[in-house]
Amino acid sequence: MIGVDTRARLQRAARPAKGVADGFVGVGRHVTFYVRAIGSIPFALTRYRKHVLAQISEVSFGTNSLLSGGGTIGIVFAMSLAAAMMLGVETQRGLDLVGMTTLSGMLSAVANTRELAPVVVAIALAAKVGTGFTAQIGAMRISDEIDALDAMAIRSIPFLAGTRVLAAMVCVVPIYMIGLLASYLSTRLVVVFFNGASAGTYDYFFHLALAPVDLLYSGIKAVVFAIVVALVHCAYGYFASGGPAGVGQAAGRALRTAILAIGILDVLMTFALWGLVPSIPGMGV
Repeated sequence: MIGVDTRARLQRAARPAKGVADGFVGVGRHVTFYVRAIGSIPFALTRYRKHVLAQISEVSFGTNSLLSGGGTIGIVFAMSLAAAMMLGVETQRGLDLVGMTTLSGMLSAVANTRELAPVVVAIALAAKVGTGFTAQIGAMRISDEIDALDAMAIRSIPFLAGTRVLAAMVCVVPIYMIGLLASYLSTRLVVVFFNGASAGTYDYFFHLALAPVDLLYSGIKAVVFAIVVALVHCAYGYFASGGPAGVGQAAGRALRTAILAIGILDVLMTFALWGLVPSIPGMGV
Protein backbone atom coordinates (compact mmCIF):
# COMPACT_ATOMS: atom_id res chain seq x y z
CA MET A 1 0.00 0.00 0.00
CA ILE A 2 1.21 3.48 -0.91
CA GLY A 3 1.08 5.91 1.96
CA VAL A 4 -0.78 9.21 1.83
CA ASP A 5 2.45 11.22 1.87
CA THR A 6 3.93 9.15 -0.97
CA ARG A 7 0.78 9.53 -3.03
CA ALA A 8 0.79 13.30 -2.49
CA ARG A 9 4.44 13.54 -3.53
CA LEU A 10 3.73 11.53 -6.70
CA GLN A 11 0.80 13.79 -7.54
CA ARG A 12 2.94 16.91 -7.08
CA ALA A 13 5.68 15.43 -9.27
CA ALA A 14 3.14 14.59 -11.99
CA ARG A 15 1.63 18.07 -12.15
CA PRO A 16 4.21 19.57 -14.57
CA ALA A 17 3.82 16.62 -16.94
CA LYS A 18 0.04 16.88 -16.71
CA GLY A 19 0.24 20.60 -17.49
CA VAL A 20 2.36 19.94 -20.58
CA ALA A 21 -0.01 17.20 -21.72
CA ASP A 22 -3.03 19.47 -21.23
CA GLY A 23 -1.26 22.17 -23.24
CA PHE A 24 -0.71 19.82 -26.16
CA VAL A 25 -4.32 18.70 -25.97
CA GLY A 26 -5.47 22.33 -26.11
CA VAL A 27 -3.24 23.08 -29.10
CA GLY A 28 -4.53 20.01 -30.93
CA ARG A 29 -8.11 20.97 -30.19
CA HIS A 30 -7.58 24.46 -31.59
CA VAL A 31 -5.70 23.25 -34.67
CA THR A 32 -8.50 20.78 -35.39
CA PHE A 33 -11.02 23.60 -35.06
CA TYR A 34 -9.04 25.81 -37.48
CA VAL A 35 -8.86 23.03 -40.07
CA ARG A 36 -12.56 22.26 -39.77
CA ALA A 37 -13.49 25.95 -39.93
CA ILE A 38 -11.41 26.61 -43.06
CA GLY A 39 -12.74 23.44 -44.68
CA SER A 40 -16.31 24.52 -43.89
CA ILE A 41 -16.06 27.86 -45.72
CA PRO A 42 -17.47 26.53 -49.05
CA PHE A 43 -20.27 24.78 -47.14
CA ALA A 44 -21.06 27.95 -45.19
CA LEU A 45 -21.08 30.02 -48.40
CA THR A 46 -23.55 27.70 -50.11
CA ARG A 47 -25.79 26.63 -47.22
CA TYR A 48 -25.70 29.68 -44.94
CA ARG A 49 -25.59 32.52 -47.45
CA LYS A 50 -28.14 34.59 -45.55
CA HIS A 51 -26.17 34.21 -42.34
CA VAL A 52 -22.95 35.20 -44.14
CA LEU A 53 -24.64 38.37 -45.39
CA ALA A 54 -25.99 38.99 -41.89
CA GLN A 55 -22.48 38.68 -40.45
CA ILE A 56 -21.08 41.04 -43.09
CA SER A 57 -23.81 43.52 -42.22
CA GLU A 58 -23.15 43.04 -38.50
CA VAL A 59 -19.42 43.56 -38.84
CA SER A 60 -19.85 46.47 -41.25
CA PHE A 61 -22.71 48.42 -39.71
CA GLY A 62 -23.86 46.60 -36.58
CA THR A 63 -22.62 46.32 -33.02
CA ASN A 64 -19.13 45.17 -34.00
CA SER A 65 -19.04 47.83 -36.72
CA LEU A 66 -15.89 47.66 -38.78
CA LEU A 67 -16.82 50.48 -41.15
CA SER A 68 -19.03 52.90 -39.25
CA GLY A 69 -20.41 53.60 -35.84
CA GLY A 70 -18.19 51.30 -33.82
CA GLY A 71 -14.96 53.26 -33.95
CA THR A 72 -12.70 50.76 -35.71
CA ILE A 73 -12.26 53.01 -38.72
CA GLY A 74 -11.16 55.84 -36.44
CA ILE A 75 -8.87 53.56 -34.47
CA VAL A 76 -7.14 52.30 -37.62
CA PHE A 77 -6.86 55.81 -39.02
CA ALA A 78 -5.35 57.19 -35.79
CA MET A 79 -3.00 54.23 -35.31
CA SER A 80 -1.83 54.45 -38.92
CA LEU A 81 -1.22 58.18 -38.63
CA ALA A 82 0.77 57.84 -35.41
CA ALA A 83 2.87 54.88 -36.55
CA ALA A 84 3.58 56.41 -39.96
CA MET A 85 4.54 59.73 -38.37
CA MET A 86 7.14 57.98 -36.23
CA LEU A 87 8.32 56.15 -39.34
CA GLY A 88 8.72 59.47 -41.14
CA VAL A 89 10.58 61.07 -38.23
CA GLU A 90 13.05 58.20 -37.80
CA THR A 91 13.48 57.77 -41.55
CA GLN A 92 14.36 61.41 -42.01
CA ARG A 93 16.71 61.42 -39.01
CA GLY A 94 18.46 58.21 -40.03
CA LEU A 95 18.93 59.15 -43.67
CA ASP A 96 20.10 62.63 -42.71
CA LEU A 97 23.03 61.06 -40.83
CA VAL A 98 24.34 59.49 -44.03
CA GLY A 99 23.31 62.29 -46.38
CA MET A 100 20.62 60.30 -48.21
CA THR A 101 17.41 62.11 -47.25
CA THR A 102 16.27 62.00 -50.88
CA LEU A 103 15.45 58.31 -50.40
CA SER A 104 12.83 58.94 -47.71
CA GLY A 105 10.06 58.46 -50.27
CA MET A 106 11.43 55.03 -51.12
CA LEU A 107 11.45 53.91 -47.48
CA SER A 108 7.93 55.21 -47.00
CA ALA A 109 6.63 53.21 -49.96
CA VAL A 110 8.39 50.04 -48.83
CA ALA A 111 7.82 50.12 -45.05
CA ASN A 112 4.23 51.36 -45.06
CA THR A 113 3.12 48.97 -47.77
CA ARG A 114 4.93 45.82 -46.74
CA GLU A 115 4.76 46.01 -42.96
CA LEU A 116 2.99 48.89 -41.26
CA ALA A 117 -0.49 48.99 -42.82
CA PRO A 118 -1.32 45.25 -42.68
CA VAL A 119 -0.15 44.89 -39.07
CA VAL A 120 -2.04 47.97 -37.83
CA VAL A 121 -5.26 46.82 -39.50
CA ALA A 122 -4.89 43.29 -38.10
CA ILE A 123 -4.35 44.51 -34.53
CA ALA A 124 -7.35 46.83 -34.75
CA LEU A 125 -9.46 44.01 -36.17
CA ALA A 126 -8.46 41.71 -33.32
CA ALA A 127 -9.11 44.33 -30.65
CA LYS A 128 -12.49 45.49 -31.95
CA VAL A 129 -14.15 42.82 -34.06
CA GLY A 130 -12.36 39.68 -32.86
CA THR A 131 -13.24 40.16 -29.21
CA GLY A 132 -16.86 40.60 -30.29
CA PHE A 133 -16.72 37.22 -32.01
CA THR A 134 -15.35 35.59 -28.86
CA ALA A 135 -18.00 37.17 -26.66
CA GLN A 136 -20.87 36.22 -28.96
CA ILE A 137 -19.86 32.59 -29.47
CA GLY A 138 -18.74 32.21 -25.84
CA ALA A 139 -22.13 33.43 -24.61
CA MET A 140 -23.79 30.88 -26.88
CA ARG A 141 -21.54 28.13 -25.49
CA ILE A 142 -22.22 28.78 -21.81
CA SER A 143 -25.98 29.10 -22.46
CA ASP A 144 -26.02 25.75 -24.36
CA GLU A 145 -27.11 27.37 -27.62
CA ILE A 146 -24.31 25.63 -29.55
CA ASP A 147 -25.52 22.26 -28.25
CA ALA A 148 -29.01 23.25 -29.37
CA LEU A 149 -27.70 23.97 -32.89
CA ASP A 150 -26.11 20.52 -33.03
CA ALA A 151 -29.35 18.96 -31.78
CA MET A 152 -31.22 20.69 -34.64
CA ALA A 153 -28.74 19.22 -37.19
CA ILE A 154 -27.20 22.65 -37.83
CA ARG A 155 -23.44 22.28 -38.20
CA SER A 156 -22.16 24.65 -35.55
CA ILE A 157 -18.64 25.26 -36.89
CA PRO A 158 -19.70 26.34 -40.41
CA PHE A 159 -22.62 28.31 -39.00
CA LEU A 160 -20.67 30.14 -36.30
CA ALA A 161 -17.04 30.20 -37.48
CA GLY A 162 -17.16 29.79 -41.26
CA THR A 163 -19.61 32.64 -41.71
CA ARG A 164 -17.58 34.98 -39.49
CA VAL A 165 -14.33 34.15 -41.27
CA LEU A 166 -15.96 35.05 -44.59
CA ALA A 167 -17.31 38.30 -43.13
CA ALA A 168 -13.87 39.28 -41.81
CA MET A 169 -12.25 38.54 -45.19
CA VAL A 170 -14.73 40.76 -47.02
CA CYS A 171 -14.81 43.65 -44.57
CA VAL A 172 -11.06 43.95 -43.94
CA VAL A 173 -10.33 45.10 -47.50
CA PRO A 174 -11.82 48.63 -47.38
CA ILE A 175 -10.45 49.43 -43.93
CA TYR A 176 -7.01 48.18 -44.97
CA MET A 177 -7.07 50.56 -47.95
CA ILE A 178 -7.99 53.46 -45.67
CA GLY A 179 -5.21 52.59 -43.23
CA LEU A 180 -2.68 52.33 -46.06
CA LEU A 181 -3.71 55.72 -47.43
CA ALA A 182 -3.43 57.25 -43.96
CA SER A 183 0.10 55.83 -43.62
CA TYR A 184 1.20 57.33 -46.93
CA LEU A 185 -0.24 60.74 -46.13
CA SER A 186 1.17 60.83 -42.61
CA THR A 187 4.74 59.97 -43.63
CA ARG A 188 4.68 62.51 -46.45
CA LEU A 189 3.33 65.15 -44.09
CA VAL A 190 6.23 64.65 -41.66
CA VAL A 191 8.97 64.45 -44.27
CA VAL A 192 7.83 67.18 -46.66
CA PHE A 193 5.94 69.72 -44.57
CA PHE A 194 7.54 69.38 -41.14
CA ASN A 195 11.13 68.63 -42.19
CA GLY A 196 11.13 70.72 -45.37
CA ALA A 197 12.19 67.96 -47.80
CA SER A 198 11.61 68.41 -51.52
CA ALA A 199 8.10 67.30 -52.42
CA GLY A 200 9.07 66.48 -55.99
CA THR A 201 12.02 64.31 -54.95
CA TYR A 202 9.95 62.55 -52.30
CA ASP A 203 7.12 61.79 -54.75
CA TYR A 204 9.56 60.65 -57.44
CA PHE A 205 11.24 58.02 -55.26
CA PHE A 206 7.93 57.08 -53.66
CA HIS A 207 6.29 56.24 -56.98
CA LEU A 208 9.47 54.63 -58.28
CA ALA A 209 9.65 52.22 -55.32
CA LEU A 210 5.90 51.50 -55.05
CA ALA A 211 5.31 48.47 -57.26
CA PRO A 212 1.78 47.14 -57.95
CA VAL A 213 2.88 43.68 -56.85
CA ASP A 214 3.78 45.12 -53.43
CA LEU A 215 0.21 46.39 -53.04
CA LEU A 216 -1.11 42.97 -54.01
CA TYR A 217 1.13 41.16 -51.54
CA SER A 218 0.29 43.66 -48.82
CA GLY A 219 -3.43 43.09 -49.41
CA ILE A 220 -2.86 39.33 -49.20
CA LYS A 221 -1.16 39.80 -45.83
CA ALA A 222 -4.10 41.84 -44.55
CA VAL A 223 -6.62 39.18 -45.66
CA VAL A 224 -4.55 36.35 -44.13
CA PHE A 225 -4.28 38.28 -40.87
CA ALA A 226 -8.06 38.78 -40.88
CA ILE A 227 -8.59 35.03 -41.36
CA VAL A 228 -6.23 34.21 -38.50
CA VAL A 229 -7.86 36.75 -36.19
CA ALA A 230 -11.35 35.41 -36.94
CA LEU A 231 -10.28 31.78 -36.48
CA VAL A 232 -8.49 32.40 -33.18
CA HIS A 233 -11.29 34.43 -31.64
CA CYS A 234 -14.01 32.06 -32.84
CA ALA A 235 -12.08 29.08 -31.43
CA TYR A 236 -11.67 30.63 -27.98
CA GLY A 237 -15.35 31.51 -27.92
CA TYR A 238 -16.35 28.04 -29.10
CA PHE A 239 -14.38 26.33 -26.32
CA ALA A 240 -15.22 28.87 -23.59
CA SER A 241 -16.29 27.55 -20.22
CA GLY A 242 -16.80 28.75 -16.66
CA GLY A 243 -19.74 31.08 -17.09
CA PRO A 244 -19.52 34.81 -17.87
CA ALA A 245 -16.12 35.07 -16.20
CA GLY A 246 -14.83 32.33 -18.46
CA VAL A 247 -16.05 34.20 -21.53
CA GLY A 248 -14.13 37.29 -20.41
CA GLN A 249 -10.98 35.24 -19.86
CA ALA A 250 -11.42 33.63 -23.28
CA ALA A 251 -11.64 37.05 -24.94
CA GLY A 252 -8.41 38.17 -23.28
CA ARG A 253 -6.57 34.98 -24.20
CA ALA A 254 -7.84 35.17 -27.76
CA LEU A 255 -6.59 38.74 -28.15
CA ARG A 256 -3.17 37.80 -26.78
CA THR A 257 -2.91 34.76 -29.06
CA ALA A 258 -4.07 36.71 -32.13
CA ILE A 259 -1.51 39.49 -31.65
CA LEU A 260 1.27 36.93 -31.16
CA ALA A 261 0.17 35.03 -34.27
CA ILE A 262 0.09 38.27 -36.28
CA GLY A 263 3.68 39.06 -35.30
CA ILE A 264 4.96 35.60 -36.22
CA LEU A 265 3.01 35.43 -39.48
CA ASP A 266 4.16 38.91 -40.47
CA VAL A 267 7.81 37.84 -40.37
CA LEU A 268 7.15 34.54 -42.16
CA MET A 269 4.99 36.10 -44.88
CA THR A 270 7.47 38.92 -45.48
CA PHE A 271 10.21 36.36 -46.13
CA ALA A 272 7.87 34.21 -48.24
CA LEU A 273 6.52 37.03 -50.42
CA TRP A 274 9.56 39.29 -50.77
CA GLY A 275 12.38 36.85 -50.05
CA LEU A 276 15.21 36.90 -47.54
CA VAL A 277 16.96 39.57 -49.64
CA PRO A 278 14.21 42.07 -50.62
CA SER A 279 14.34 43.92 -53.91
CA ILE A 280 12.89 47.16 -55.26
CA PRO A 281 12.27 46.62 -59.00
CA GLY A 282 11.75 50.27 -59.88
CA MET A 283 15.15 51.20 -58.50
CA GLY A 284 17.08 48.21 -59.81
CA VAL A 285 18.04 46.92 -56.33
